[in-house]
Amino acid sequence: MVARIVTVAFEGVEARRVDVEVQLTGGAVNFIVVGLGDKAVAESRERVRAAFAGLGLALPARRIIANLAPADLPKEGSHYDLPIALALMAAMGVAPPDALDGWAAVGELSLDGRIVQVAGALPAAMAAGAMGLGLICPEASGPEAAWAGDTRILAPPSLISLINHFRGSQILAAPRPGPMLDGEAVPDLRDVKGQENAKRALEVAAAGGHNLLFRGPPGSGKSMMAARLPGLLPPLTPEELLDTSMVHSVAGLIAKGALTRARPFRSPHHSASMAALTGGGIKAKPGEVSLAHNGVLFLDELPEFSAQALDSLRQPLETGEVMVARANAHVRYPARFQLVAAMNPCRCGSGGLGKGACGRAPRCQADYQRRVSGPFLDRIDLMVDVPPVTAADLALPAPAEGTAEAAARVARARAWQAARAAEHGLPDPLNAQAAGEGLERICALDAPARALLSRAAEAGGLTARGWTRTLRLARTIADLEGAEAVRRVHVAEALAWRQTGAELERA
Repeated sequence: MVARIVTVAFEGVEARRVDVEVQLTGGAVNFIVVGLGDKAVAESRERVRAAFAGLGLALPARRIIANLAPADLPKEGSHYDLPIALALMAAMGVAPPDALDGWAAVGELSLDGRIVQVAGALPAAMAAGAMGLGLICPEASGPEAAWAGDTRILAPPSLISLINHFRGSQILAAPRPGPMLDGEAVPDLRDVKGQENAKRALEVAAAGGHNLLFRGPPGSGKSMMAARLPGLLPPLTPEELLDTSMVHSVAGLIAKGALTRARPFRSPHHSASMAALTGGGIKAKPGEVSLAHNGVLFLDELPEFSAQALDSLRQPLETGEVMVARANAHVRYPARFQLVAAMNPCRCGSGGLGKGACGRAPRCQADYQRRVSGPFLDRIDLMVDVPPVTAADLALPAPAEGTAEAAARVARARAWQAARAAEHGLPDPLNAQAAGEGLERICALDAPARALLSRAAEAGGLTARGWTRTLRLARTIADLEGAEAVRRVHVAEALAWRQTGAELERA
């Protein structure tokens, strides 16, 4: 007799079907797991054996074969423990023969028979629902899996409670979805004194989803302003919430099934490796760019990151996804994020002008800024010089406008973008993602604006990518102003934001 149950194998945020088959045969007494599993899968034999002993069950004195099909699909992780144990129980007659029909299962077993939480409950539940199955998962993962909508969820705390449920002596209630959290409190933009030009750039970046670079000496408020960007951004839409939560679920970052509509804000240390940023490791886990999906990736001390790590971001910045290649698999993760970065003008931090200027300027500045490649800088939409804050600025009272007022303008501009995208049938409402014919339709320039942009391109200050990004930026500036058409003044401001970038690339 062969007992079967369905489980899943994770490839990025996708969960692929795996059929677990267990057969008791004659021959030498042994417990074998086949199907291209990793070390954790191989060790499931001992966890299943110990869990059965904790329930007072002994494995039959027969040859036990557990097959994970398809056999050519790599299997990683400890979540195969529960489906192997359930199929074995069905083969032994401990569980009713038809009890496993219509169910998929994921979960790790402890030595006393408890079912331990595993990562990926949400994508597993979504995949089970797509296959027309319910999902059996650990009790701790139940609130997370319950976010999968109409999928039936069974979340037992232990093997014995699950068997009692199947036999009808104990009924397990369906888990409820976890709480929807507001997210962490974001500091107010009113705390920033002076720096009106930089705050304007922050608002423009938030309105259109544009990439932003602050350059200035230490203590000028670069990191302070970047930390206030999440307060300007609208909450995640239901579709974005699901996409983002799927990535966080695979990474094991969802605690007690709690989701949040606040956009992710990731700020890795500058010692982060390329694998930490883009994803990788033995099991190809998502990196910072994927954990920041639909949110913000903040890179402080930008030139201190390794050149290899920074240049690995160039493709995700363009495509909105990252492909982690391995010898036996290619794993794709979503990575549509807004990049915000900050850097000092030179290694000593002071730059070449004013009091305390660097004694090695301009060579020190040029050497330091060359650590960031030109192609990477070409993907930045707004380059903002942040001067030191003066004593006069610090003596002023708090600004009248703060995060609430700026966020209201951002929300209004994004609402216009969404309506315009729906009218023209664009796949993404944000200006920063517009491309091709869609960009031409939403960003028709008048004659003076087009002449100005053409002169800038002829002067060598714009690449083809720079032309496109300038158009997107000008469209966002017009949206903040409430203008239907993109005029010369909007293009001029957009070009001014990119001028610093051209100077950096020539350094």
